[in-house]
Amino acid sequence: MREGEGHAALMDGVYRGQRHIYDLTRKYYLLGRDRLIDELTPQVGARVLEIGCGTGRNLIAAARCWPGARFYGIDISTEMLKSARASIARAGLSNRISVAQGDATGFDPKALFRTDGFDRIFQSYTLSMIPDWQDAMREAMRHLSPQGSLHIVDFGQQEDMPGWWRAVLLGWLARFHVEPRAMLVDAAREVANDTGGRLSVTRLYRGYAWSLRLDRRPR
Repeated sequence: MREGEGHAALMDGVYRGQRHIYDLTRKYYLLGRDRLIDELTPQVGARVLEIGCGTGRNLIAAARCWPGARFYGIDISTEMLKSARASIARAGLSNRISVAQGDATGFDPKALFRTDGFDRIFQSYTLSMIPDWQDAMREAMRHLSPQGSLHIVDFGQQEDMPGWWRAVLLGWLARFHVEPRAMLVDAAREVANDTGGRLSVTRLYRGYAWSLRLDRRPR
């Protein structure tokens, strides 16, 4: 079994049952997602991709926030995509949101969605779950339009939180194969430098989360 196939099987196993309660439970600790959506600011006609779209929660919120854009999502878990497709249909947004199975570290927009690339790409609490997370960032940048931007929100290192809080949170996250990336900002800076882009970083909630934006070309 290839590495990508192994990760897909793992994620299907994790979320086969959890997908039914995922949105209800995760809203309490996946902080900063709506802030990211508000900051996407896609123009009318823009193509927006979420990598690791899960249940479709973020795509639905983004499509409602930015009605002039077209939205796409990929996820490695077919189980999560079952929930995403059902939720998107219930929201009446199947004409504006398309989802497909795809690996964050290597996917073909043309084959999946018949498009060459995207004006905005976002990754919300996915890099902490992807084994080759640095490759996932590079792959996202590769599929951006010349003036596009990559938006990321993910767990920080809890710098200003009590020690017991950090220990409890990391222990809880490990149960779901989630590992906050201590080198996330450094890796993003390296990706920005390699692509001639620009990185902006914001610490959220006393270090609970990081918000990153990588512009394909400096603004």
